[in-house]
Amino acid sequence: MRTNVKTATAREHTHEGAAAAHINAEQALRRSVMSCLLWESEFYEDGEEIGERIVRLAGQIPPHRLACIAIEAREYMNLRHVPLLLLSVLARTGKGHKEVAATIARVVQRADELSELLAIHAKINKVEPNAIKKTLSVQLKRGLAAAFTKFDEYQLAKYDREGAVRLRDALFLVHAKPKDKAQDALWKRLIGNELKVPDTWEVALSAGADKKETFERLLREGKLGYLALLRNLRNMVQAGCDADLVRDAIVARKGAQRVLPFRYVAAARAAPQFEPALDQALCEAVAEMAVLPGRTVVLVDVSGSMDAKLSARSDMTRADAAAVLASIIPGEVRVFTFSNALVEVPPRRGMAGVDAVLRSQPHMGTELGAAVRGVNKIPHNDRLIVITDEQSHDPVGEPACARAYMINTASYKNGVGYANKGWVHIDGFSENVLRFIRGIEHTGDSA
Repeated sequence: MRTNVKTATAREHTHEGAAAAHINAEQALRRSVMSCLLWESEFYEDGEEIGERIVRLAGQIPPHRLACIAIEAREYMNLRHVPLLLLSVLARTGKGHKEVAATIARVVQRADELSELLAIHAKINKVEPNAIKKTLSVQLKRGLAAAFTKFDEYQLAKYDREGAVRLRDALFLVHAKPKDKAQDALWKRLIGNELKVPDTWEVALSAGADKKETFERLLREGKLGYLALLRNLRNMVQAGCDADLVRDAIVARKGAQRVLPFRYVAAARAAPQFEPALDQALCEAVAEMAVLPGRTVVLVDVSGSMDAKLSARSDMTRADAAAVLASIIPGEVRVFTFSNALVEVPPRRGMAGVDAVLRSQPHMGTELGAAVRGVNKIPHNDRLIVITDEQSHDPVGEPACARAYMINTASYKNGVGYANKGWVHIDGFSENVLRFIRGIEHTGDSA
């Protein structure tokens, strides 16, 4: 029997059938992570399947690189749960690495993430939360212990919720040491369920307080977070809250730094009367970004798969997220959409731009290759930005302009837009992907 024979390598394909690029484990992990709302199913793939792939790939990445990806997912992509999943894997693969504890302490930025990380750790280690103690590494304990010291009484009380792992359970498991006597006393109140009741809208309404009075008071006192404001606009309208007070809070954008752009669109759909204020807030956020020099062509995927909801509890889709991203690109732009056809739309900013993209054509096939060939014929462009889930039906060739970016907005295993075809590949739908483009052009680094 001959053994010196050439073996065939299985070719990778997108879910629509185009040949996909072969990528390394770190690239594969990034594309599964940076747009991932953990364990939420997408159009082509099951959420549990995506989660299992993330765990498998994370286990193949050197600990220092995995730490960087977890930090990026939390701080630049503004994701909450998938970075915690990465920390759980890092605690296993990074035993003996000093940066593990520091990374955990850095990535855990809300008090509820202390217990959420332990719950996720129990899930992927296939143990009940009450049996998690034996699975905790020294570095995981140290990182969570350090994170515990960051939170004051309000934060601990606000997020001390019922669940498989309570904050007091987490405190016992990691053996955190208080910074001083005041924190020691605070933690004793946490253990004894004696924390001061936080002044939040959830607590007030659950206690039977009047909706209108509660929301207006919290707005006047600056105690309503910006995401909570956006999510509660419909409740405020129904309660008859002072419209001017609500409008002023929207435009002020206090605490809006971590709010993903599509949240503005979701809020406008829930409370249309506040769309002008939301549009102003979104456009002012864009105005703070550095302008991309020259002329940019933007190509937005509006195929059927982009109509998949971002999560089971959300009405927002990946097409919405892509349309918002396209409508906030600063500088001189021409905007096109693609599905079965290539269609140019007015380069409007904010909500008007979102509507122009979403209503441009029927959301059907994914003829990305044909769309790239079409925009390649447009002369004198400085860059091409494609916003897509990369599930092309046809082959995707090289871009005609020197700077070309494929922004991937989904977590699918395979995609078409990697550097061997002249593309700079970027994962995620946070506005920080645009800052990344500006940054690498400023430094001259296209890697």
